[in-house]
Amino acid sequence: MTKAKNMAKGYMGKILLVDLSNQKIHEEQVDKGLYRNFLGGSGLGIKIIYDRQKSNVYPLGKESILGFTTGLLEGAGIPFANRYFVVGKSPLTNTWADSNGGGYFGPELKSTGYDGVFFTGISKGPVYLWVNDGKVEIRNAGHIWGEDTTDTEKMIKGEVGNNVKVACIGPSGEKLSLISAIINDGGRAAARSGLAAVMGSKNLKALVVKGSKRPQIHDKEQISKLREEYLSTFRENPIVEILSMFGTNTRTVMHSESGESPCKNWEGAGSIDFLTSEKIGCDNLKKYEVGKFYCKNCPVGCGARVKVVDGPYAIEEGQKPEYETVCSFGTLCLNDDLESIIKLNDICNRSGLDTVSTGSTIAFAIECFERGLITKADTGGVDLKWGNTGAIVEMTEKIAKREGFGDVLADGVVKASQYIGKGSVEYAITAGNQELPMHDPKNEPTLSISYKADPTPGKRHLVCESLAEISSIREVFPVIEFSPYKGVDDYMNKAFMLAIYSKYFEVISSCGLCALSLPMSIPPIVGWINSITGWDLNKNDILAIGGRILTLKQSFNVREGIRPSDIKLSGRAIGKPPLEKGPLKDVTIDVDKMVKAYYKEMGWDIDSGKPSK
Repeated sequence: MTKAKNMAKGYMGKILLVDLSNQKIHEEQVDKGLYRNFLGGSGLGIKIIYDRQKSNVYPLGKESILGFTTGLLEGAGIPFANRYFVVGKSPLTNTWADSNGGGYFGPELKSTGYDGVFFTGISKGPVYLWVNDGKVEIRNAGHIWGEDTTDTEKMIKGEVGNNVKVACIGPSGEKLSLISAIINDGGRAAARSGLAAVMGSKNLKALVVKGSKRPQIHDKEQISKLREEYLSTFRENPIVEILSMFGTNTRTVMHSESGESPCKNWEGAGSIDFLTSEKIGCDNLKKYEVGKFYCKNCPVGCGARVKVVDGPYAIEEGQKPEYETVCSFGTLCLNDDLESIIKLNDICNRSGLDTVSTGSTIAFAIECFERGLITKADTGGVDLKWGNTGAIVEMTEKIAKREGFGDVLADGVVKASQYIGKGSVEYAITAGNQELPMHDPKNEPTLSISYKADPTPGKRHLVCESLAEISSIREVFPVIEFSPYKGVDDYMNKAFMLAIYSKYFEVISSCGLCALSLPMSIPPIVGWINSITGWDLNKNDILAIGGRILTLKQSFNVREGIRPSDIKLSGRAIGKPPLEKGPLKDVTIDVDKMVKAYYKEMGWDIDSGKPSK
């Protein structure tokens, strides 16, 4: 039989292993059983790294493995199949980490003939990896080192051609900032958990890809039929038009008023402390758009290109800031200057910074300044006060350059609080050392489970009860007997639903689908998988796969010596002490009870964290 006939359908059937220390490249076939058990994306990533990486390696050391992986459904023309994953051990949380980005990079990586690329070692000097339709070359990047992500992409395209896709780090990743991000397509980001610092520690400036290969498809006719059926239902949902028009910022003002958005470093209430939230709302942001941005295979186009023509925050053109960015630099810092937020987003994209962690770190620093824990003598003269737009921009630029007090803040709020001392850790709002997303668990209690119990703490905000309901989880799994909703204190019911949704979400992610698609229409995920691969999976099978992926990530953490009690969720996020004002006044979440119930549903021991099987 030919190699093509032996290849698992839907996959390229191989991965690339790159030893940067010895400048060696090795291509390896992947067993079909691995694909069936772990699909792709972070599922493929955790299996490869768990089997090959020793326990307790230093995340920024030569033994640490950093992977870029693609999803099962990419390359088959499936709507929303465009995500790539960056996987490895986080230097920020010291746990398992997977961060994903959209745009065009993921599908292009798969078209080179590989389902993933994994890096070990440390290069003696700056390099980038050039993967061109199966031809692989480690190239010198000394002349590019120090350049921002925009110029990096331009310079690389000048060397290898314009029709390539680039995932790269900027100066922040090079300088090993623990809140740095990997950037592709001019502003799409695999941002969370500090994996860009791992890239920087390896002297790896970029992964550059170009390809024309396509995976074998088992039943193309059925794929087309399922796609058209899905899109016809999808187009009937009014959410589609709204998301296409305004993107993720659709509810920025509403979230500020309801308490969904954390305000004033999690101690305020937007309806009281941030009465000018409409200034940073979606209607105003729309005025700065100069063009739409669609990720590969996306029928919505929630992204856009924006421009600020003049003034202190002028930018030529860049990606529109997402809700998380607008909230972290806006509501969280009491900053209602939208042009400054557009500028801040551009600074972070060019430097390669995670906007969630960076905005959160600025808010932390402002609170420390306002409380007298730091002064202008510490900040280099920067007047860090609530809503001081110029100071917020200036300090973000310092973080990007690791300059002055920005160097203190460049590793996030926990490291900064250790430097400042004086009880400042109380104002460092995290889960497992990672700055929290811009969604308050006091408003949506099951977020506290995701923030604290997910194998990558402090990251996952799209796995919660409300999104499970909006995504029609009861219709997706009609044979499962979900209990009726009984209120915010119904902890066991919430834990059960979240366990099911977490497993489902892992499958969606490992297939490479954008999670924003789930509330729009129920994807025929089982049909797509079977039609592409020729397998005969059912819904119970995909739940088992999702559970297997999550459990192996959990096992990674256990092997690293991390116990559930080691993952701390800051008190402010769960109402300890409770807010004294606003819609979430006097709300306290019993997160320990919720996590205990969730662990039971997942089959993990609450004391050791060990899976039962």
